[in-house]
Amino acid sequence: MTTQVTLPRVLLVEDSPSTAMAYQGYLAQEYRVRVAHSGVEALTALQEHHFALLLVDVRLPDMSGLEILDQVREQDASTPIIMMTAHGSVDVAVEAMQRGASDFLTKPFDRARLRVTLTKALKERRLTEIVAEYEKSFERDRFHRMVGASLPMQSVYRIIESAAPSRATVFITGESGTGKELCAEAVHAQSPRADCAFVALNCAAIPRDLLESEIFGHIKGAFTGALTAREGAASRADGGTLFLDEIGELPLDLQSKLLRFIQSGTFQPVGASREQQVDVRFVCATNRDPLEEVRQGRFREDLYYRLHVIPIQMPALRERGHDVLRIARALLAECCEEEGKSFDGFRPEVEALLMGHVWPGNVRELANVIRNVVVLNEGPWVEADMLPAPFGALREGILPGASPPQAMMPTLPAGHGADSVTERAEDATIVPLWREEKRLIERAIVLCGGNVPRAAARLEISASTIYRKKQQWELLAV
Repeated sequence: MTTQVTLPRVLLVEDSPSTAMAYQGYLAQEYRVRVAHSGVEALTALQEHHFALLLVDVRLPDMSGLEILDQVREQDASTPIIMMTAHGSVDVAVEAMQRGASDFLTKPFDRARLRVTLTKALKERRLTEIVAEYEKSFERDRFHRMVGASLPMQSVYRIIESAAPSRATVFITGESGTGKELCAEAVHAQSPRADCAFVALNCAAIPRDLLESEIFGHIKGAFTGALTAREGAASRADGGTLFLDEIGELPLDLQSKLLRFIQSGTFQPVGASREQQVDVRFVCATNRDPLEEVRQGRFREDLYYRLHVIPIQMPALRERGHDVLRIARALLAECCEEEGKSFDGFRPEVEALLMGHVWPGNVRELANVIRNVVVLNEGPWVEADMLPAPFGALREGILPGASPPQAMMPTLPAGHGADSVTERAEDATIVPLWREEKRLIERAIVLCGGNVPRAAARLEISASTIYRKKQQWELLAV
């Protein structure tokens, strides 16, 4: 049996006694509700007790509810705060969500709506706490030069620790910019070969006719322009690790020579008549699907199975949760030191934008964004308007794939008015505004992985607006 003492504690900040009494009655069976009729009273209550959730009116007699939101967020980023007002507007909702509100309610609302909103906010907080506790159980958010405490990265760390002491070849896959070279460096640093050379070669950055010479070296006069002998990567990596990045770019004839080198440990420099013996640990990487490359005939099957001994899949940044912020903070500190700048951190709305972005370029894209901010701006805090595109589009409510605003449409020359446009677009159809709005909102929800509050923040509207519009769409669709 649930006792009053075990019920979640809620702080209701509402200046109208009658309204506060009504809301308190709505929640009495499921929550312990403390009422504050002013901002000062609310701040005093927050000093005396810890509350599971705050329900705050925007307009109070002595201060704005948004000021309370700011003060709470400076001390506590996790407590759900739901803003409410009888003077609802998109601007107020957007500002509240950007400052860190969990949701927004427009008065009047009924008992069911209030209870559903509170239940949802508390469930989301609990899920966040469970994930955070699980991640903390690993007790590390860095591994050599890699930053991340997410579950996918913990798996990567464990594989590296197990595989590094052996001589087995490591095959790293993952999207471009996920940190495959950092992973290879960690394998080397964790291995008994750490005191010897780590030689990295990007096969995609070298012209194909020079690849063999770059890997195996050449003797003087081996080909036109070979004025001196050159030591290849294989010789430089003797006793250490040879990392072949983007190995799928190797031409087939060179793949056969590499296969022999891996199997025998011997190679022949270009133009040489004698073979050389070396002791090399092989690590390779690709951003392609290696099995698909084998099926398409672009990668030798025997070489694939010779290399694919210890596979490591580097997760995309969008799959790593709060690692986005961990990496962003580390990059910010690094860039500030290099550029002689001083930033203390990110504003909450900036962190929300970073978390909501899909990051198609992964960590490399994030590094570019942070570098752009540090070079072009001054501290002490990274503000939302400092972020480069596409974040500016997100702040304006424009999502990728959305139609451009009218101001961005080209001006038609004389004689090319609306009638001629209609003639050229006979197959075009005009849909009701609510259907286009529905398409954009549903697309935003999909891009945010089904997270309605995050989609609302990206669209710069309140989550309650989305829920209300869903109800309207159901009626309109009938």
